[in-house]
Amino acid sequence: MVTIPYIRSNPMVQVGLRSPVDREVLDWTLGQGVTMVTAQDVHEQGPMAIAAQIRRVIGEAPVYLSFDIDALDPAFAPGTGTPEIGGLASWQAQAIMRRLRGLKFIGMDLVEVCPPYDVAEITALAGATIAWEYLCLLDIPKVE
Repeated sequence: MVTIPYIRSNPMVQVGLRSPVDREVLDWTLGQGVTMVTAQDVHEQGPMAIAAQIRRVIGEAPVYLSFDIDALDPAFAPGTGTPEIGGLASWQAQAIMRRLRGLKFIGMDLVEVCPPYDVAEITALAGATIAWEYLCLLDIPKVE
C-alpha cells in the first residue's frame, strides 16, 4: 500500500521573489495566507532572520520543500529558463536551509535546472548541493 500524505497549502512561505507580479495575482496569493519573502528581504535581513521567520510561520506543520533554482541569482545559477538579477547567492540559500533543522520535512523537489544554459555546470552543482542540504535536514531513523 502507498500512503500519500495530505499537504496543506497553508502555511506556505515563498523565498527569493524578485519578479514583477500583477496586483491581482499578488492580492490573491496573499489572500491565501502565503508569506512572501523577497530576495531583497534576504539581502537586507540575512539568512538567520529569514530562517527564523520561516520557522515561525511553519510551526509544527508538515513541510514540503519546493526549490526553484531561479531563486538564485544568475551569477550562481545561470542554467535556468528564467534568469533574473538580484537573486539569492548560493551561500544565502544554503545558510537558510541549514537553519531549518527540526522542521517536519516530508518531501522535496528541485526544479528548473536547464542543462543547455548551464555554464560549467554551476547550476547543477548548486541544485545538487541544495538537495544534499535537504537530505541532511531529515530526521532519518537509524537502521540497526
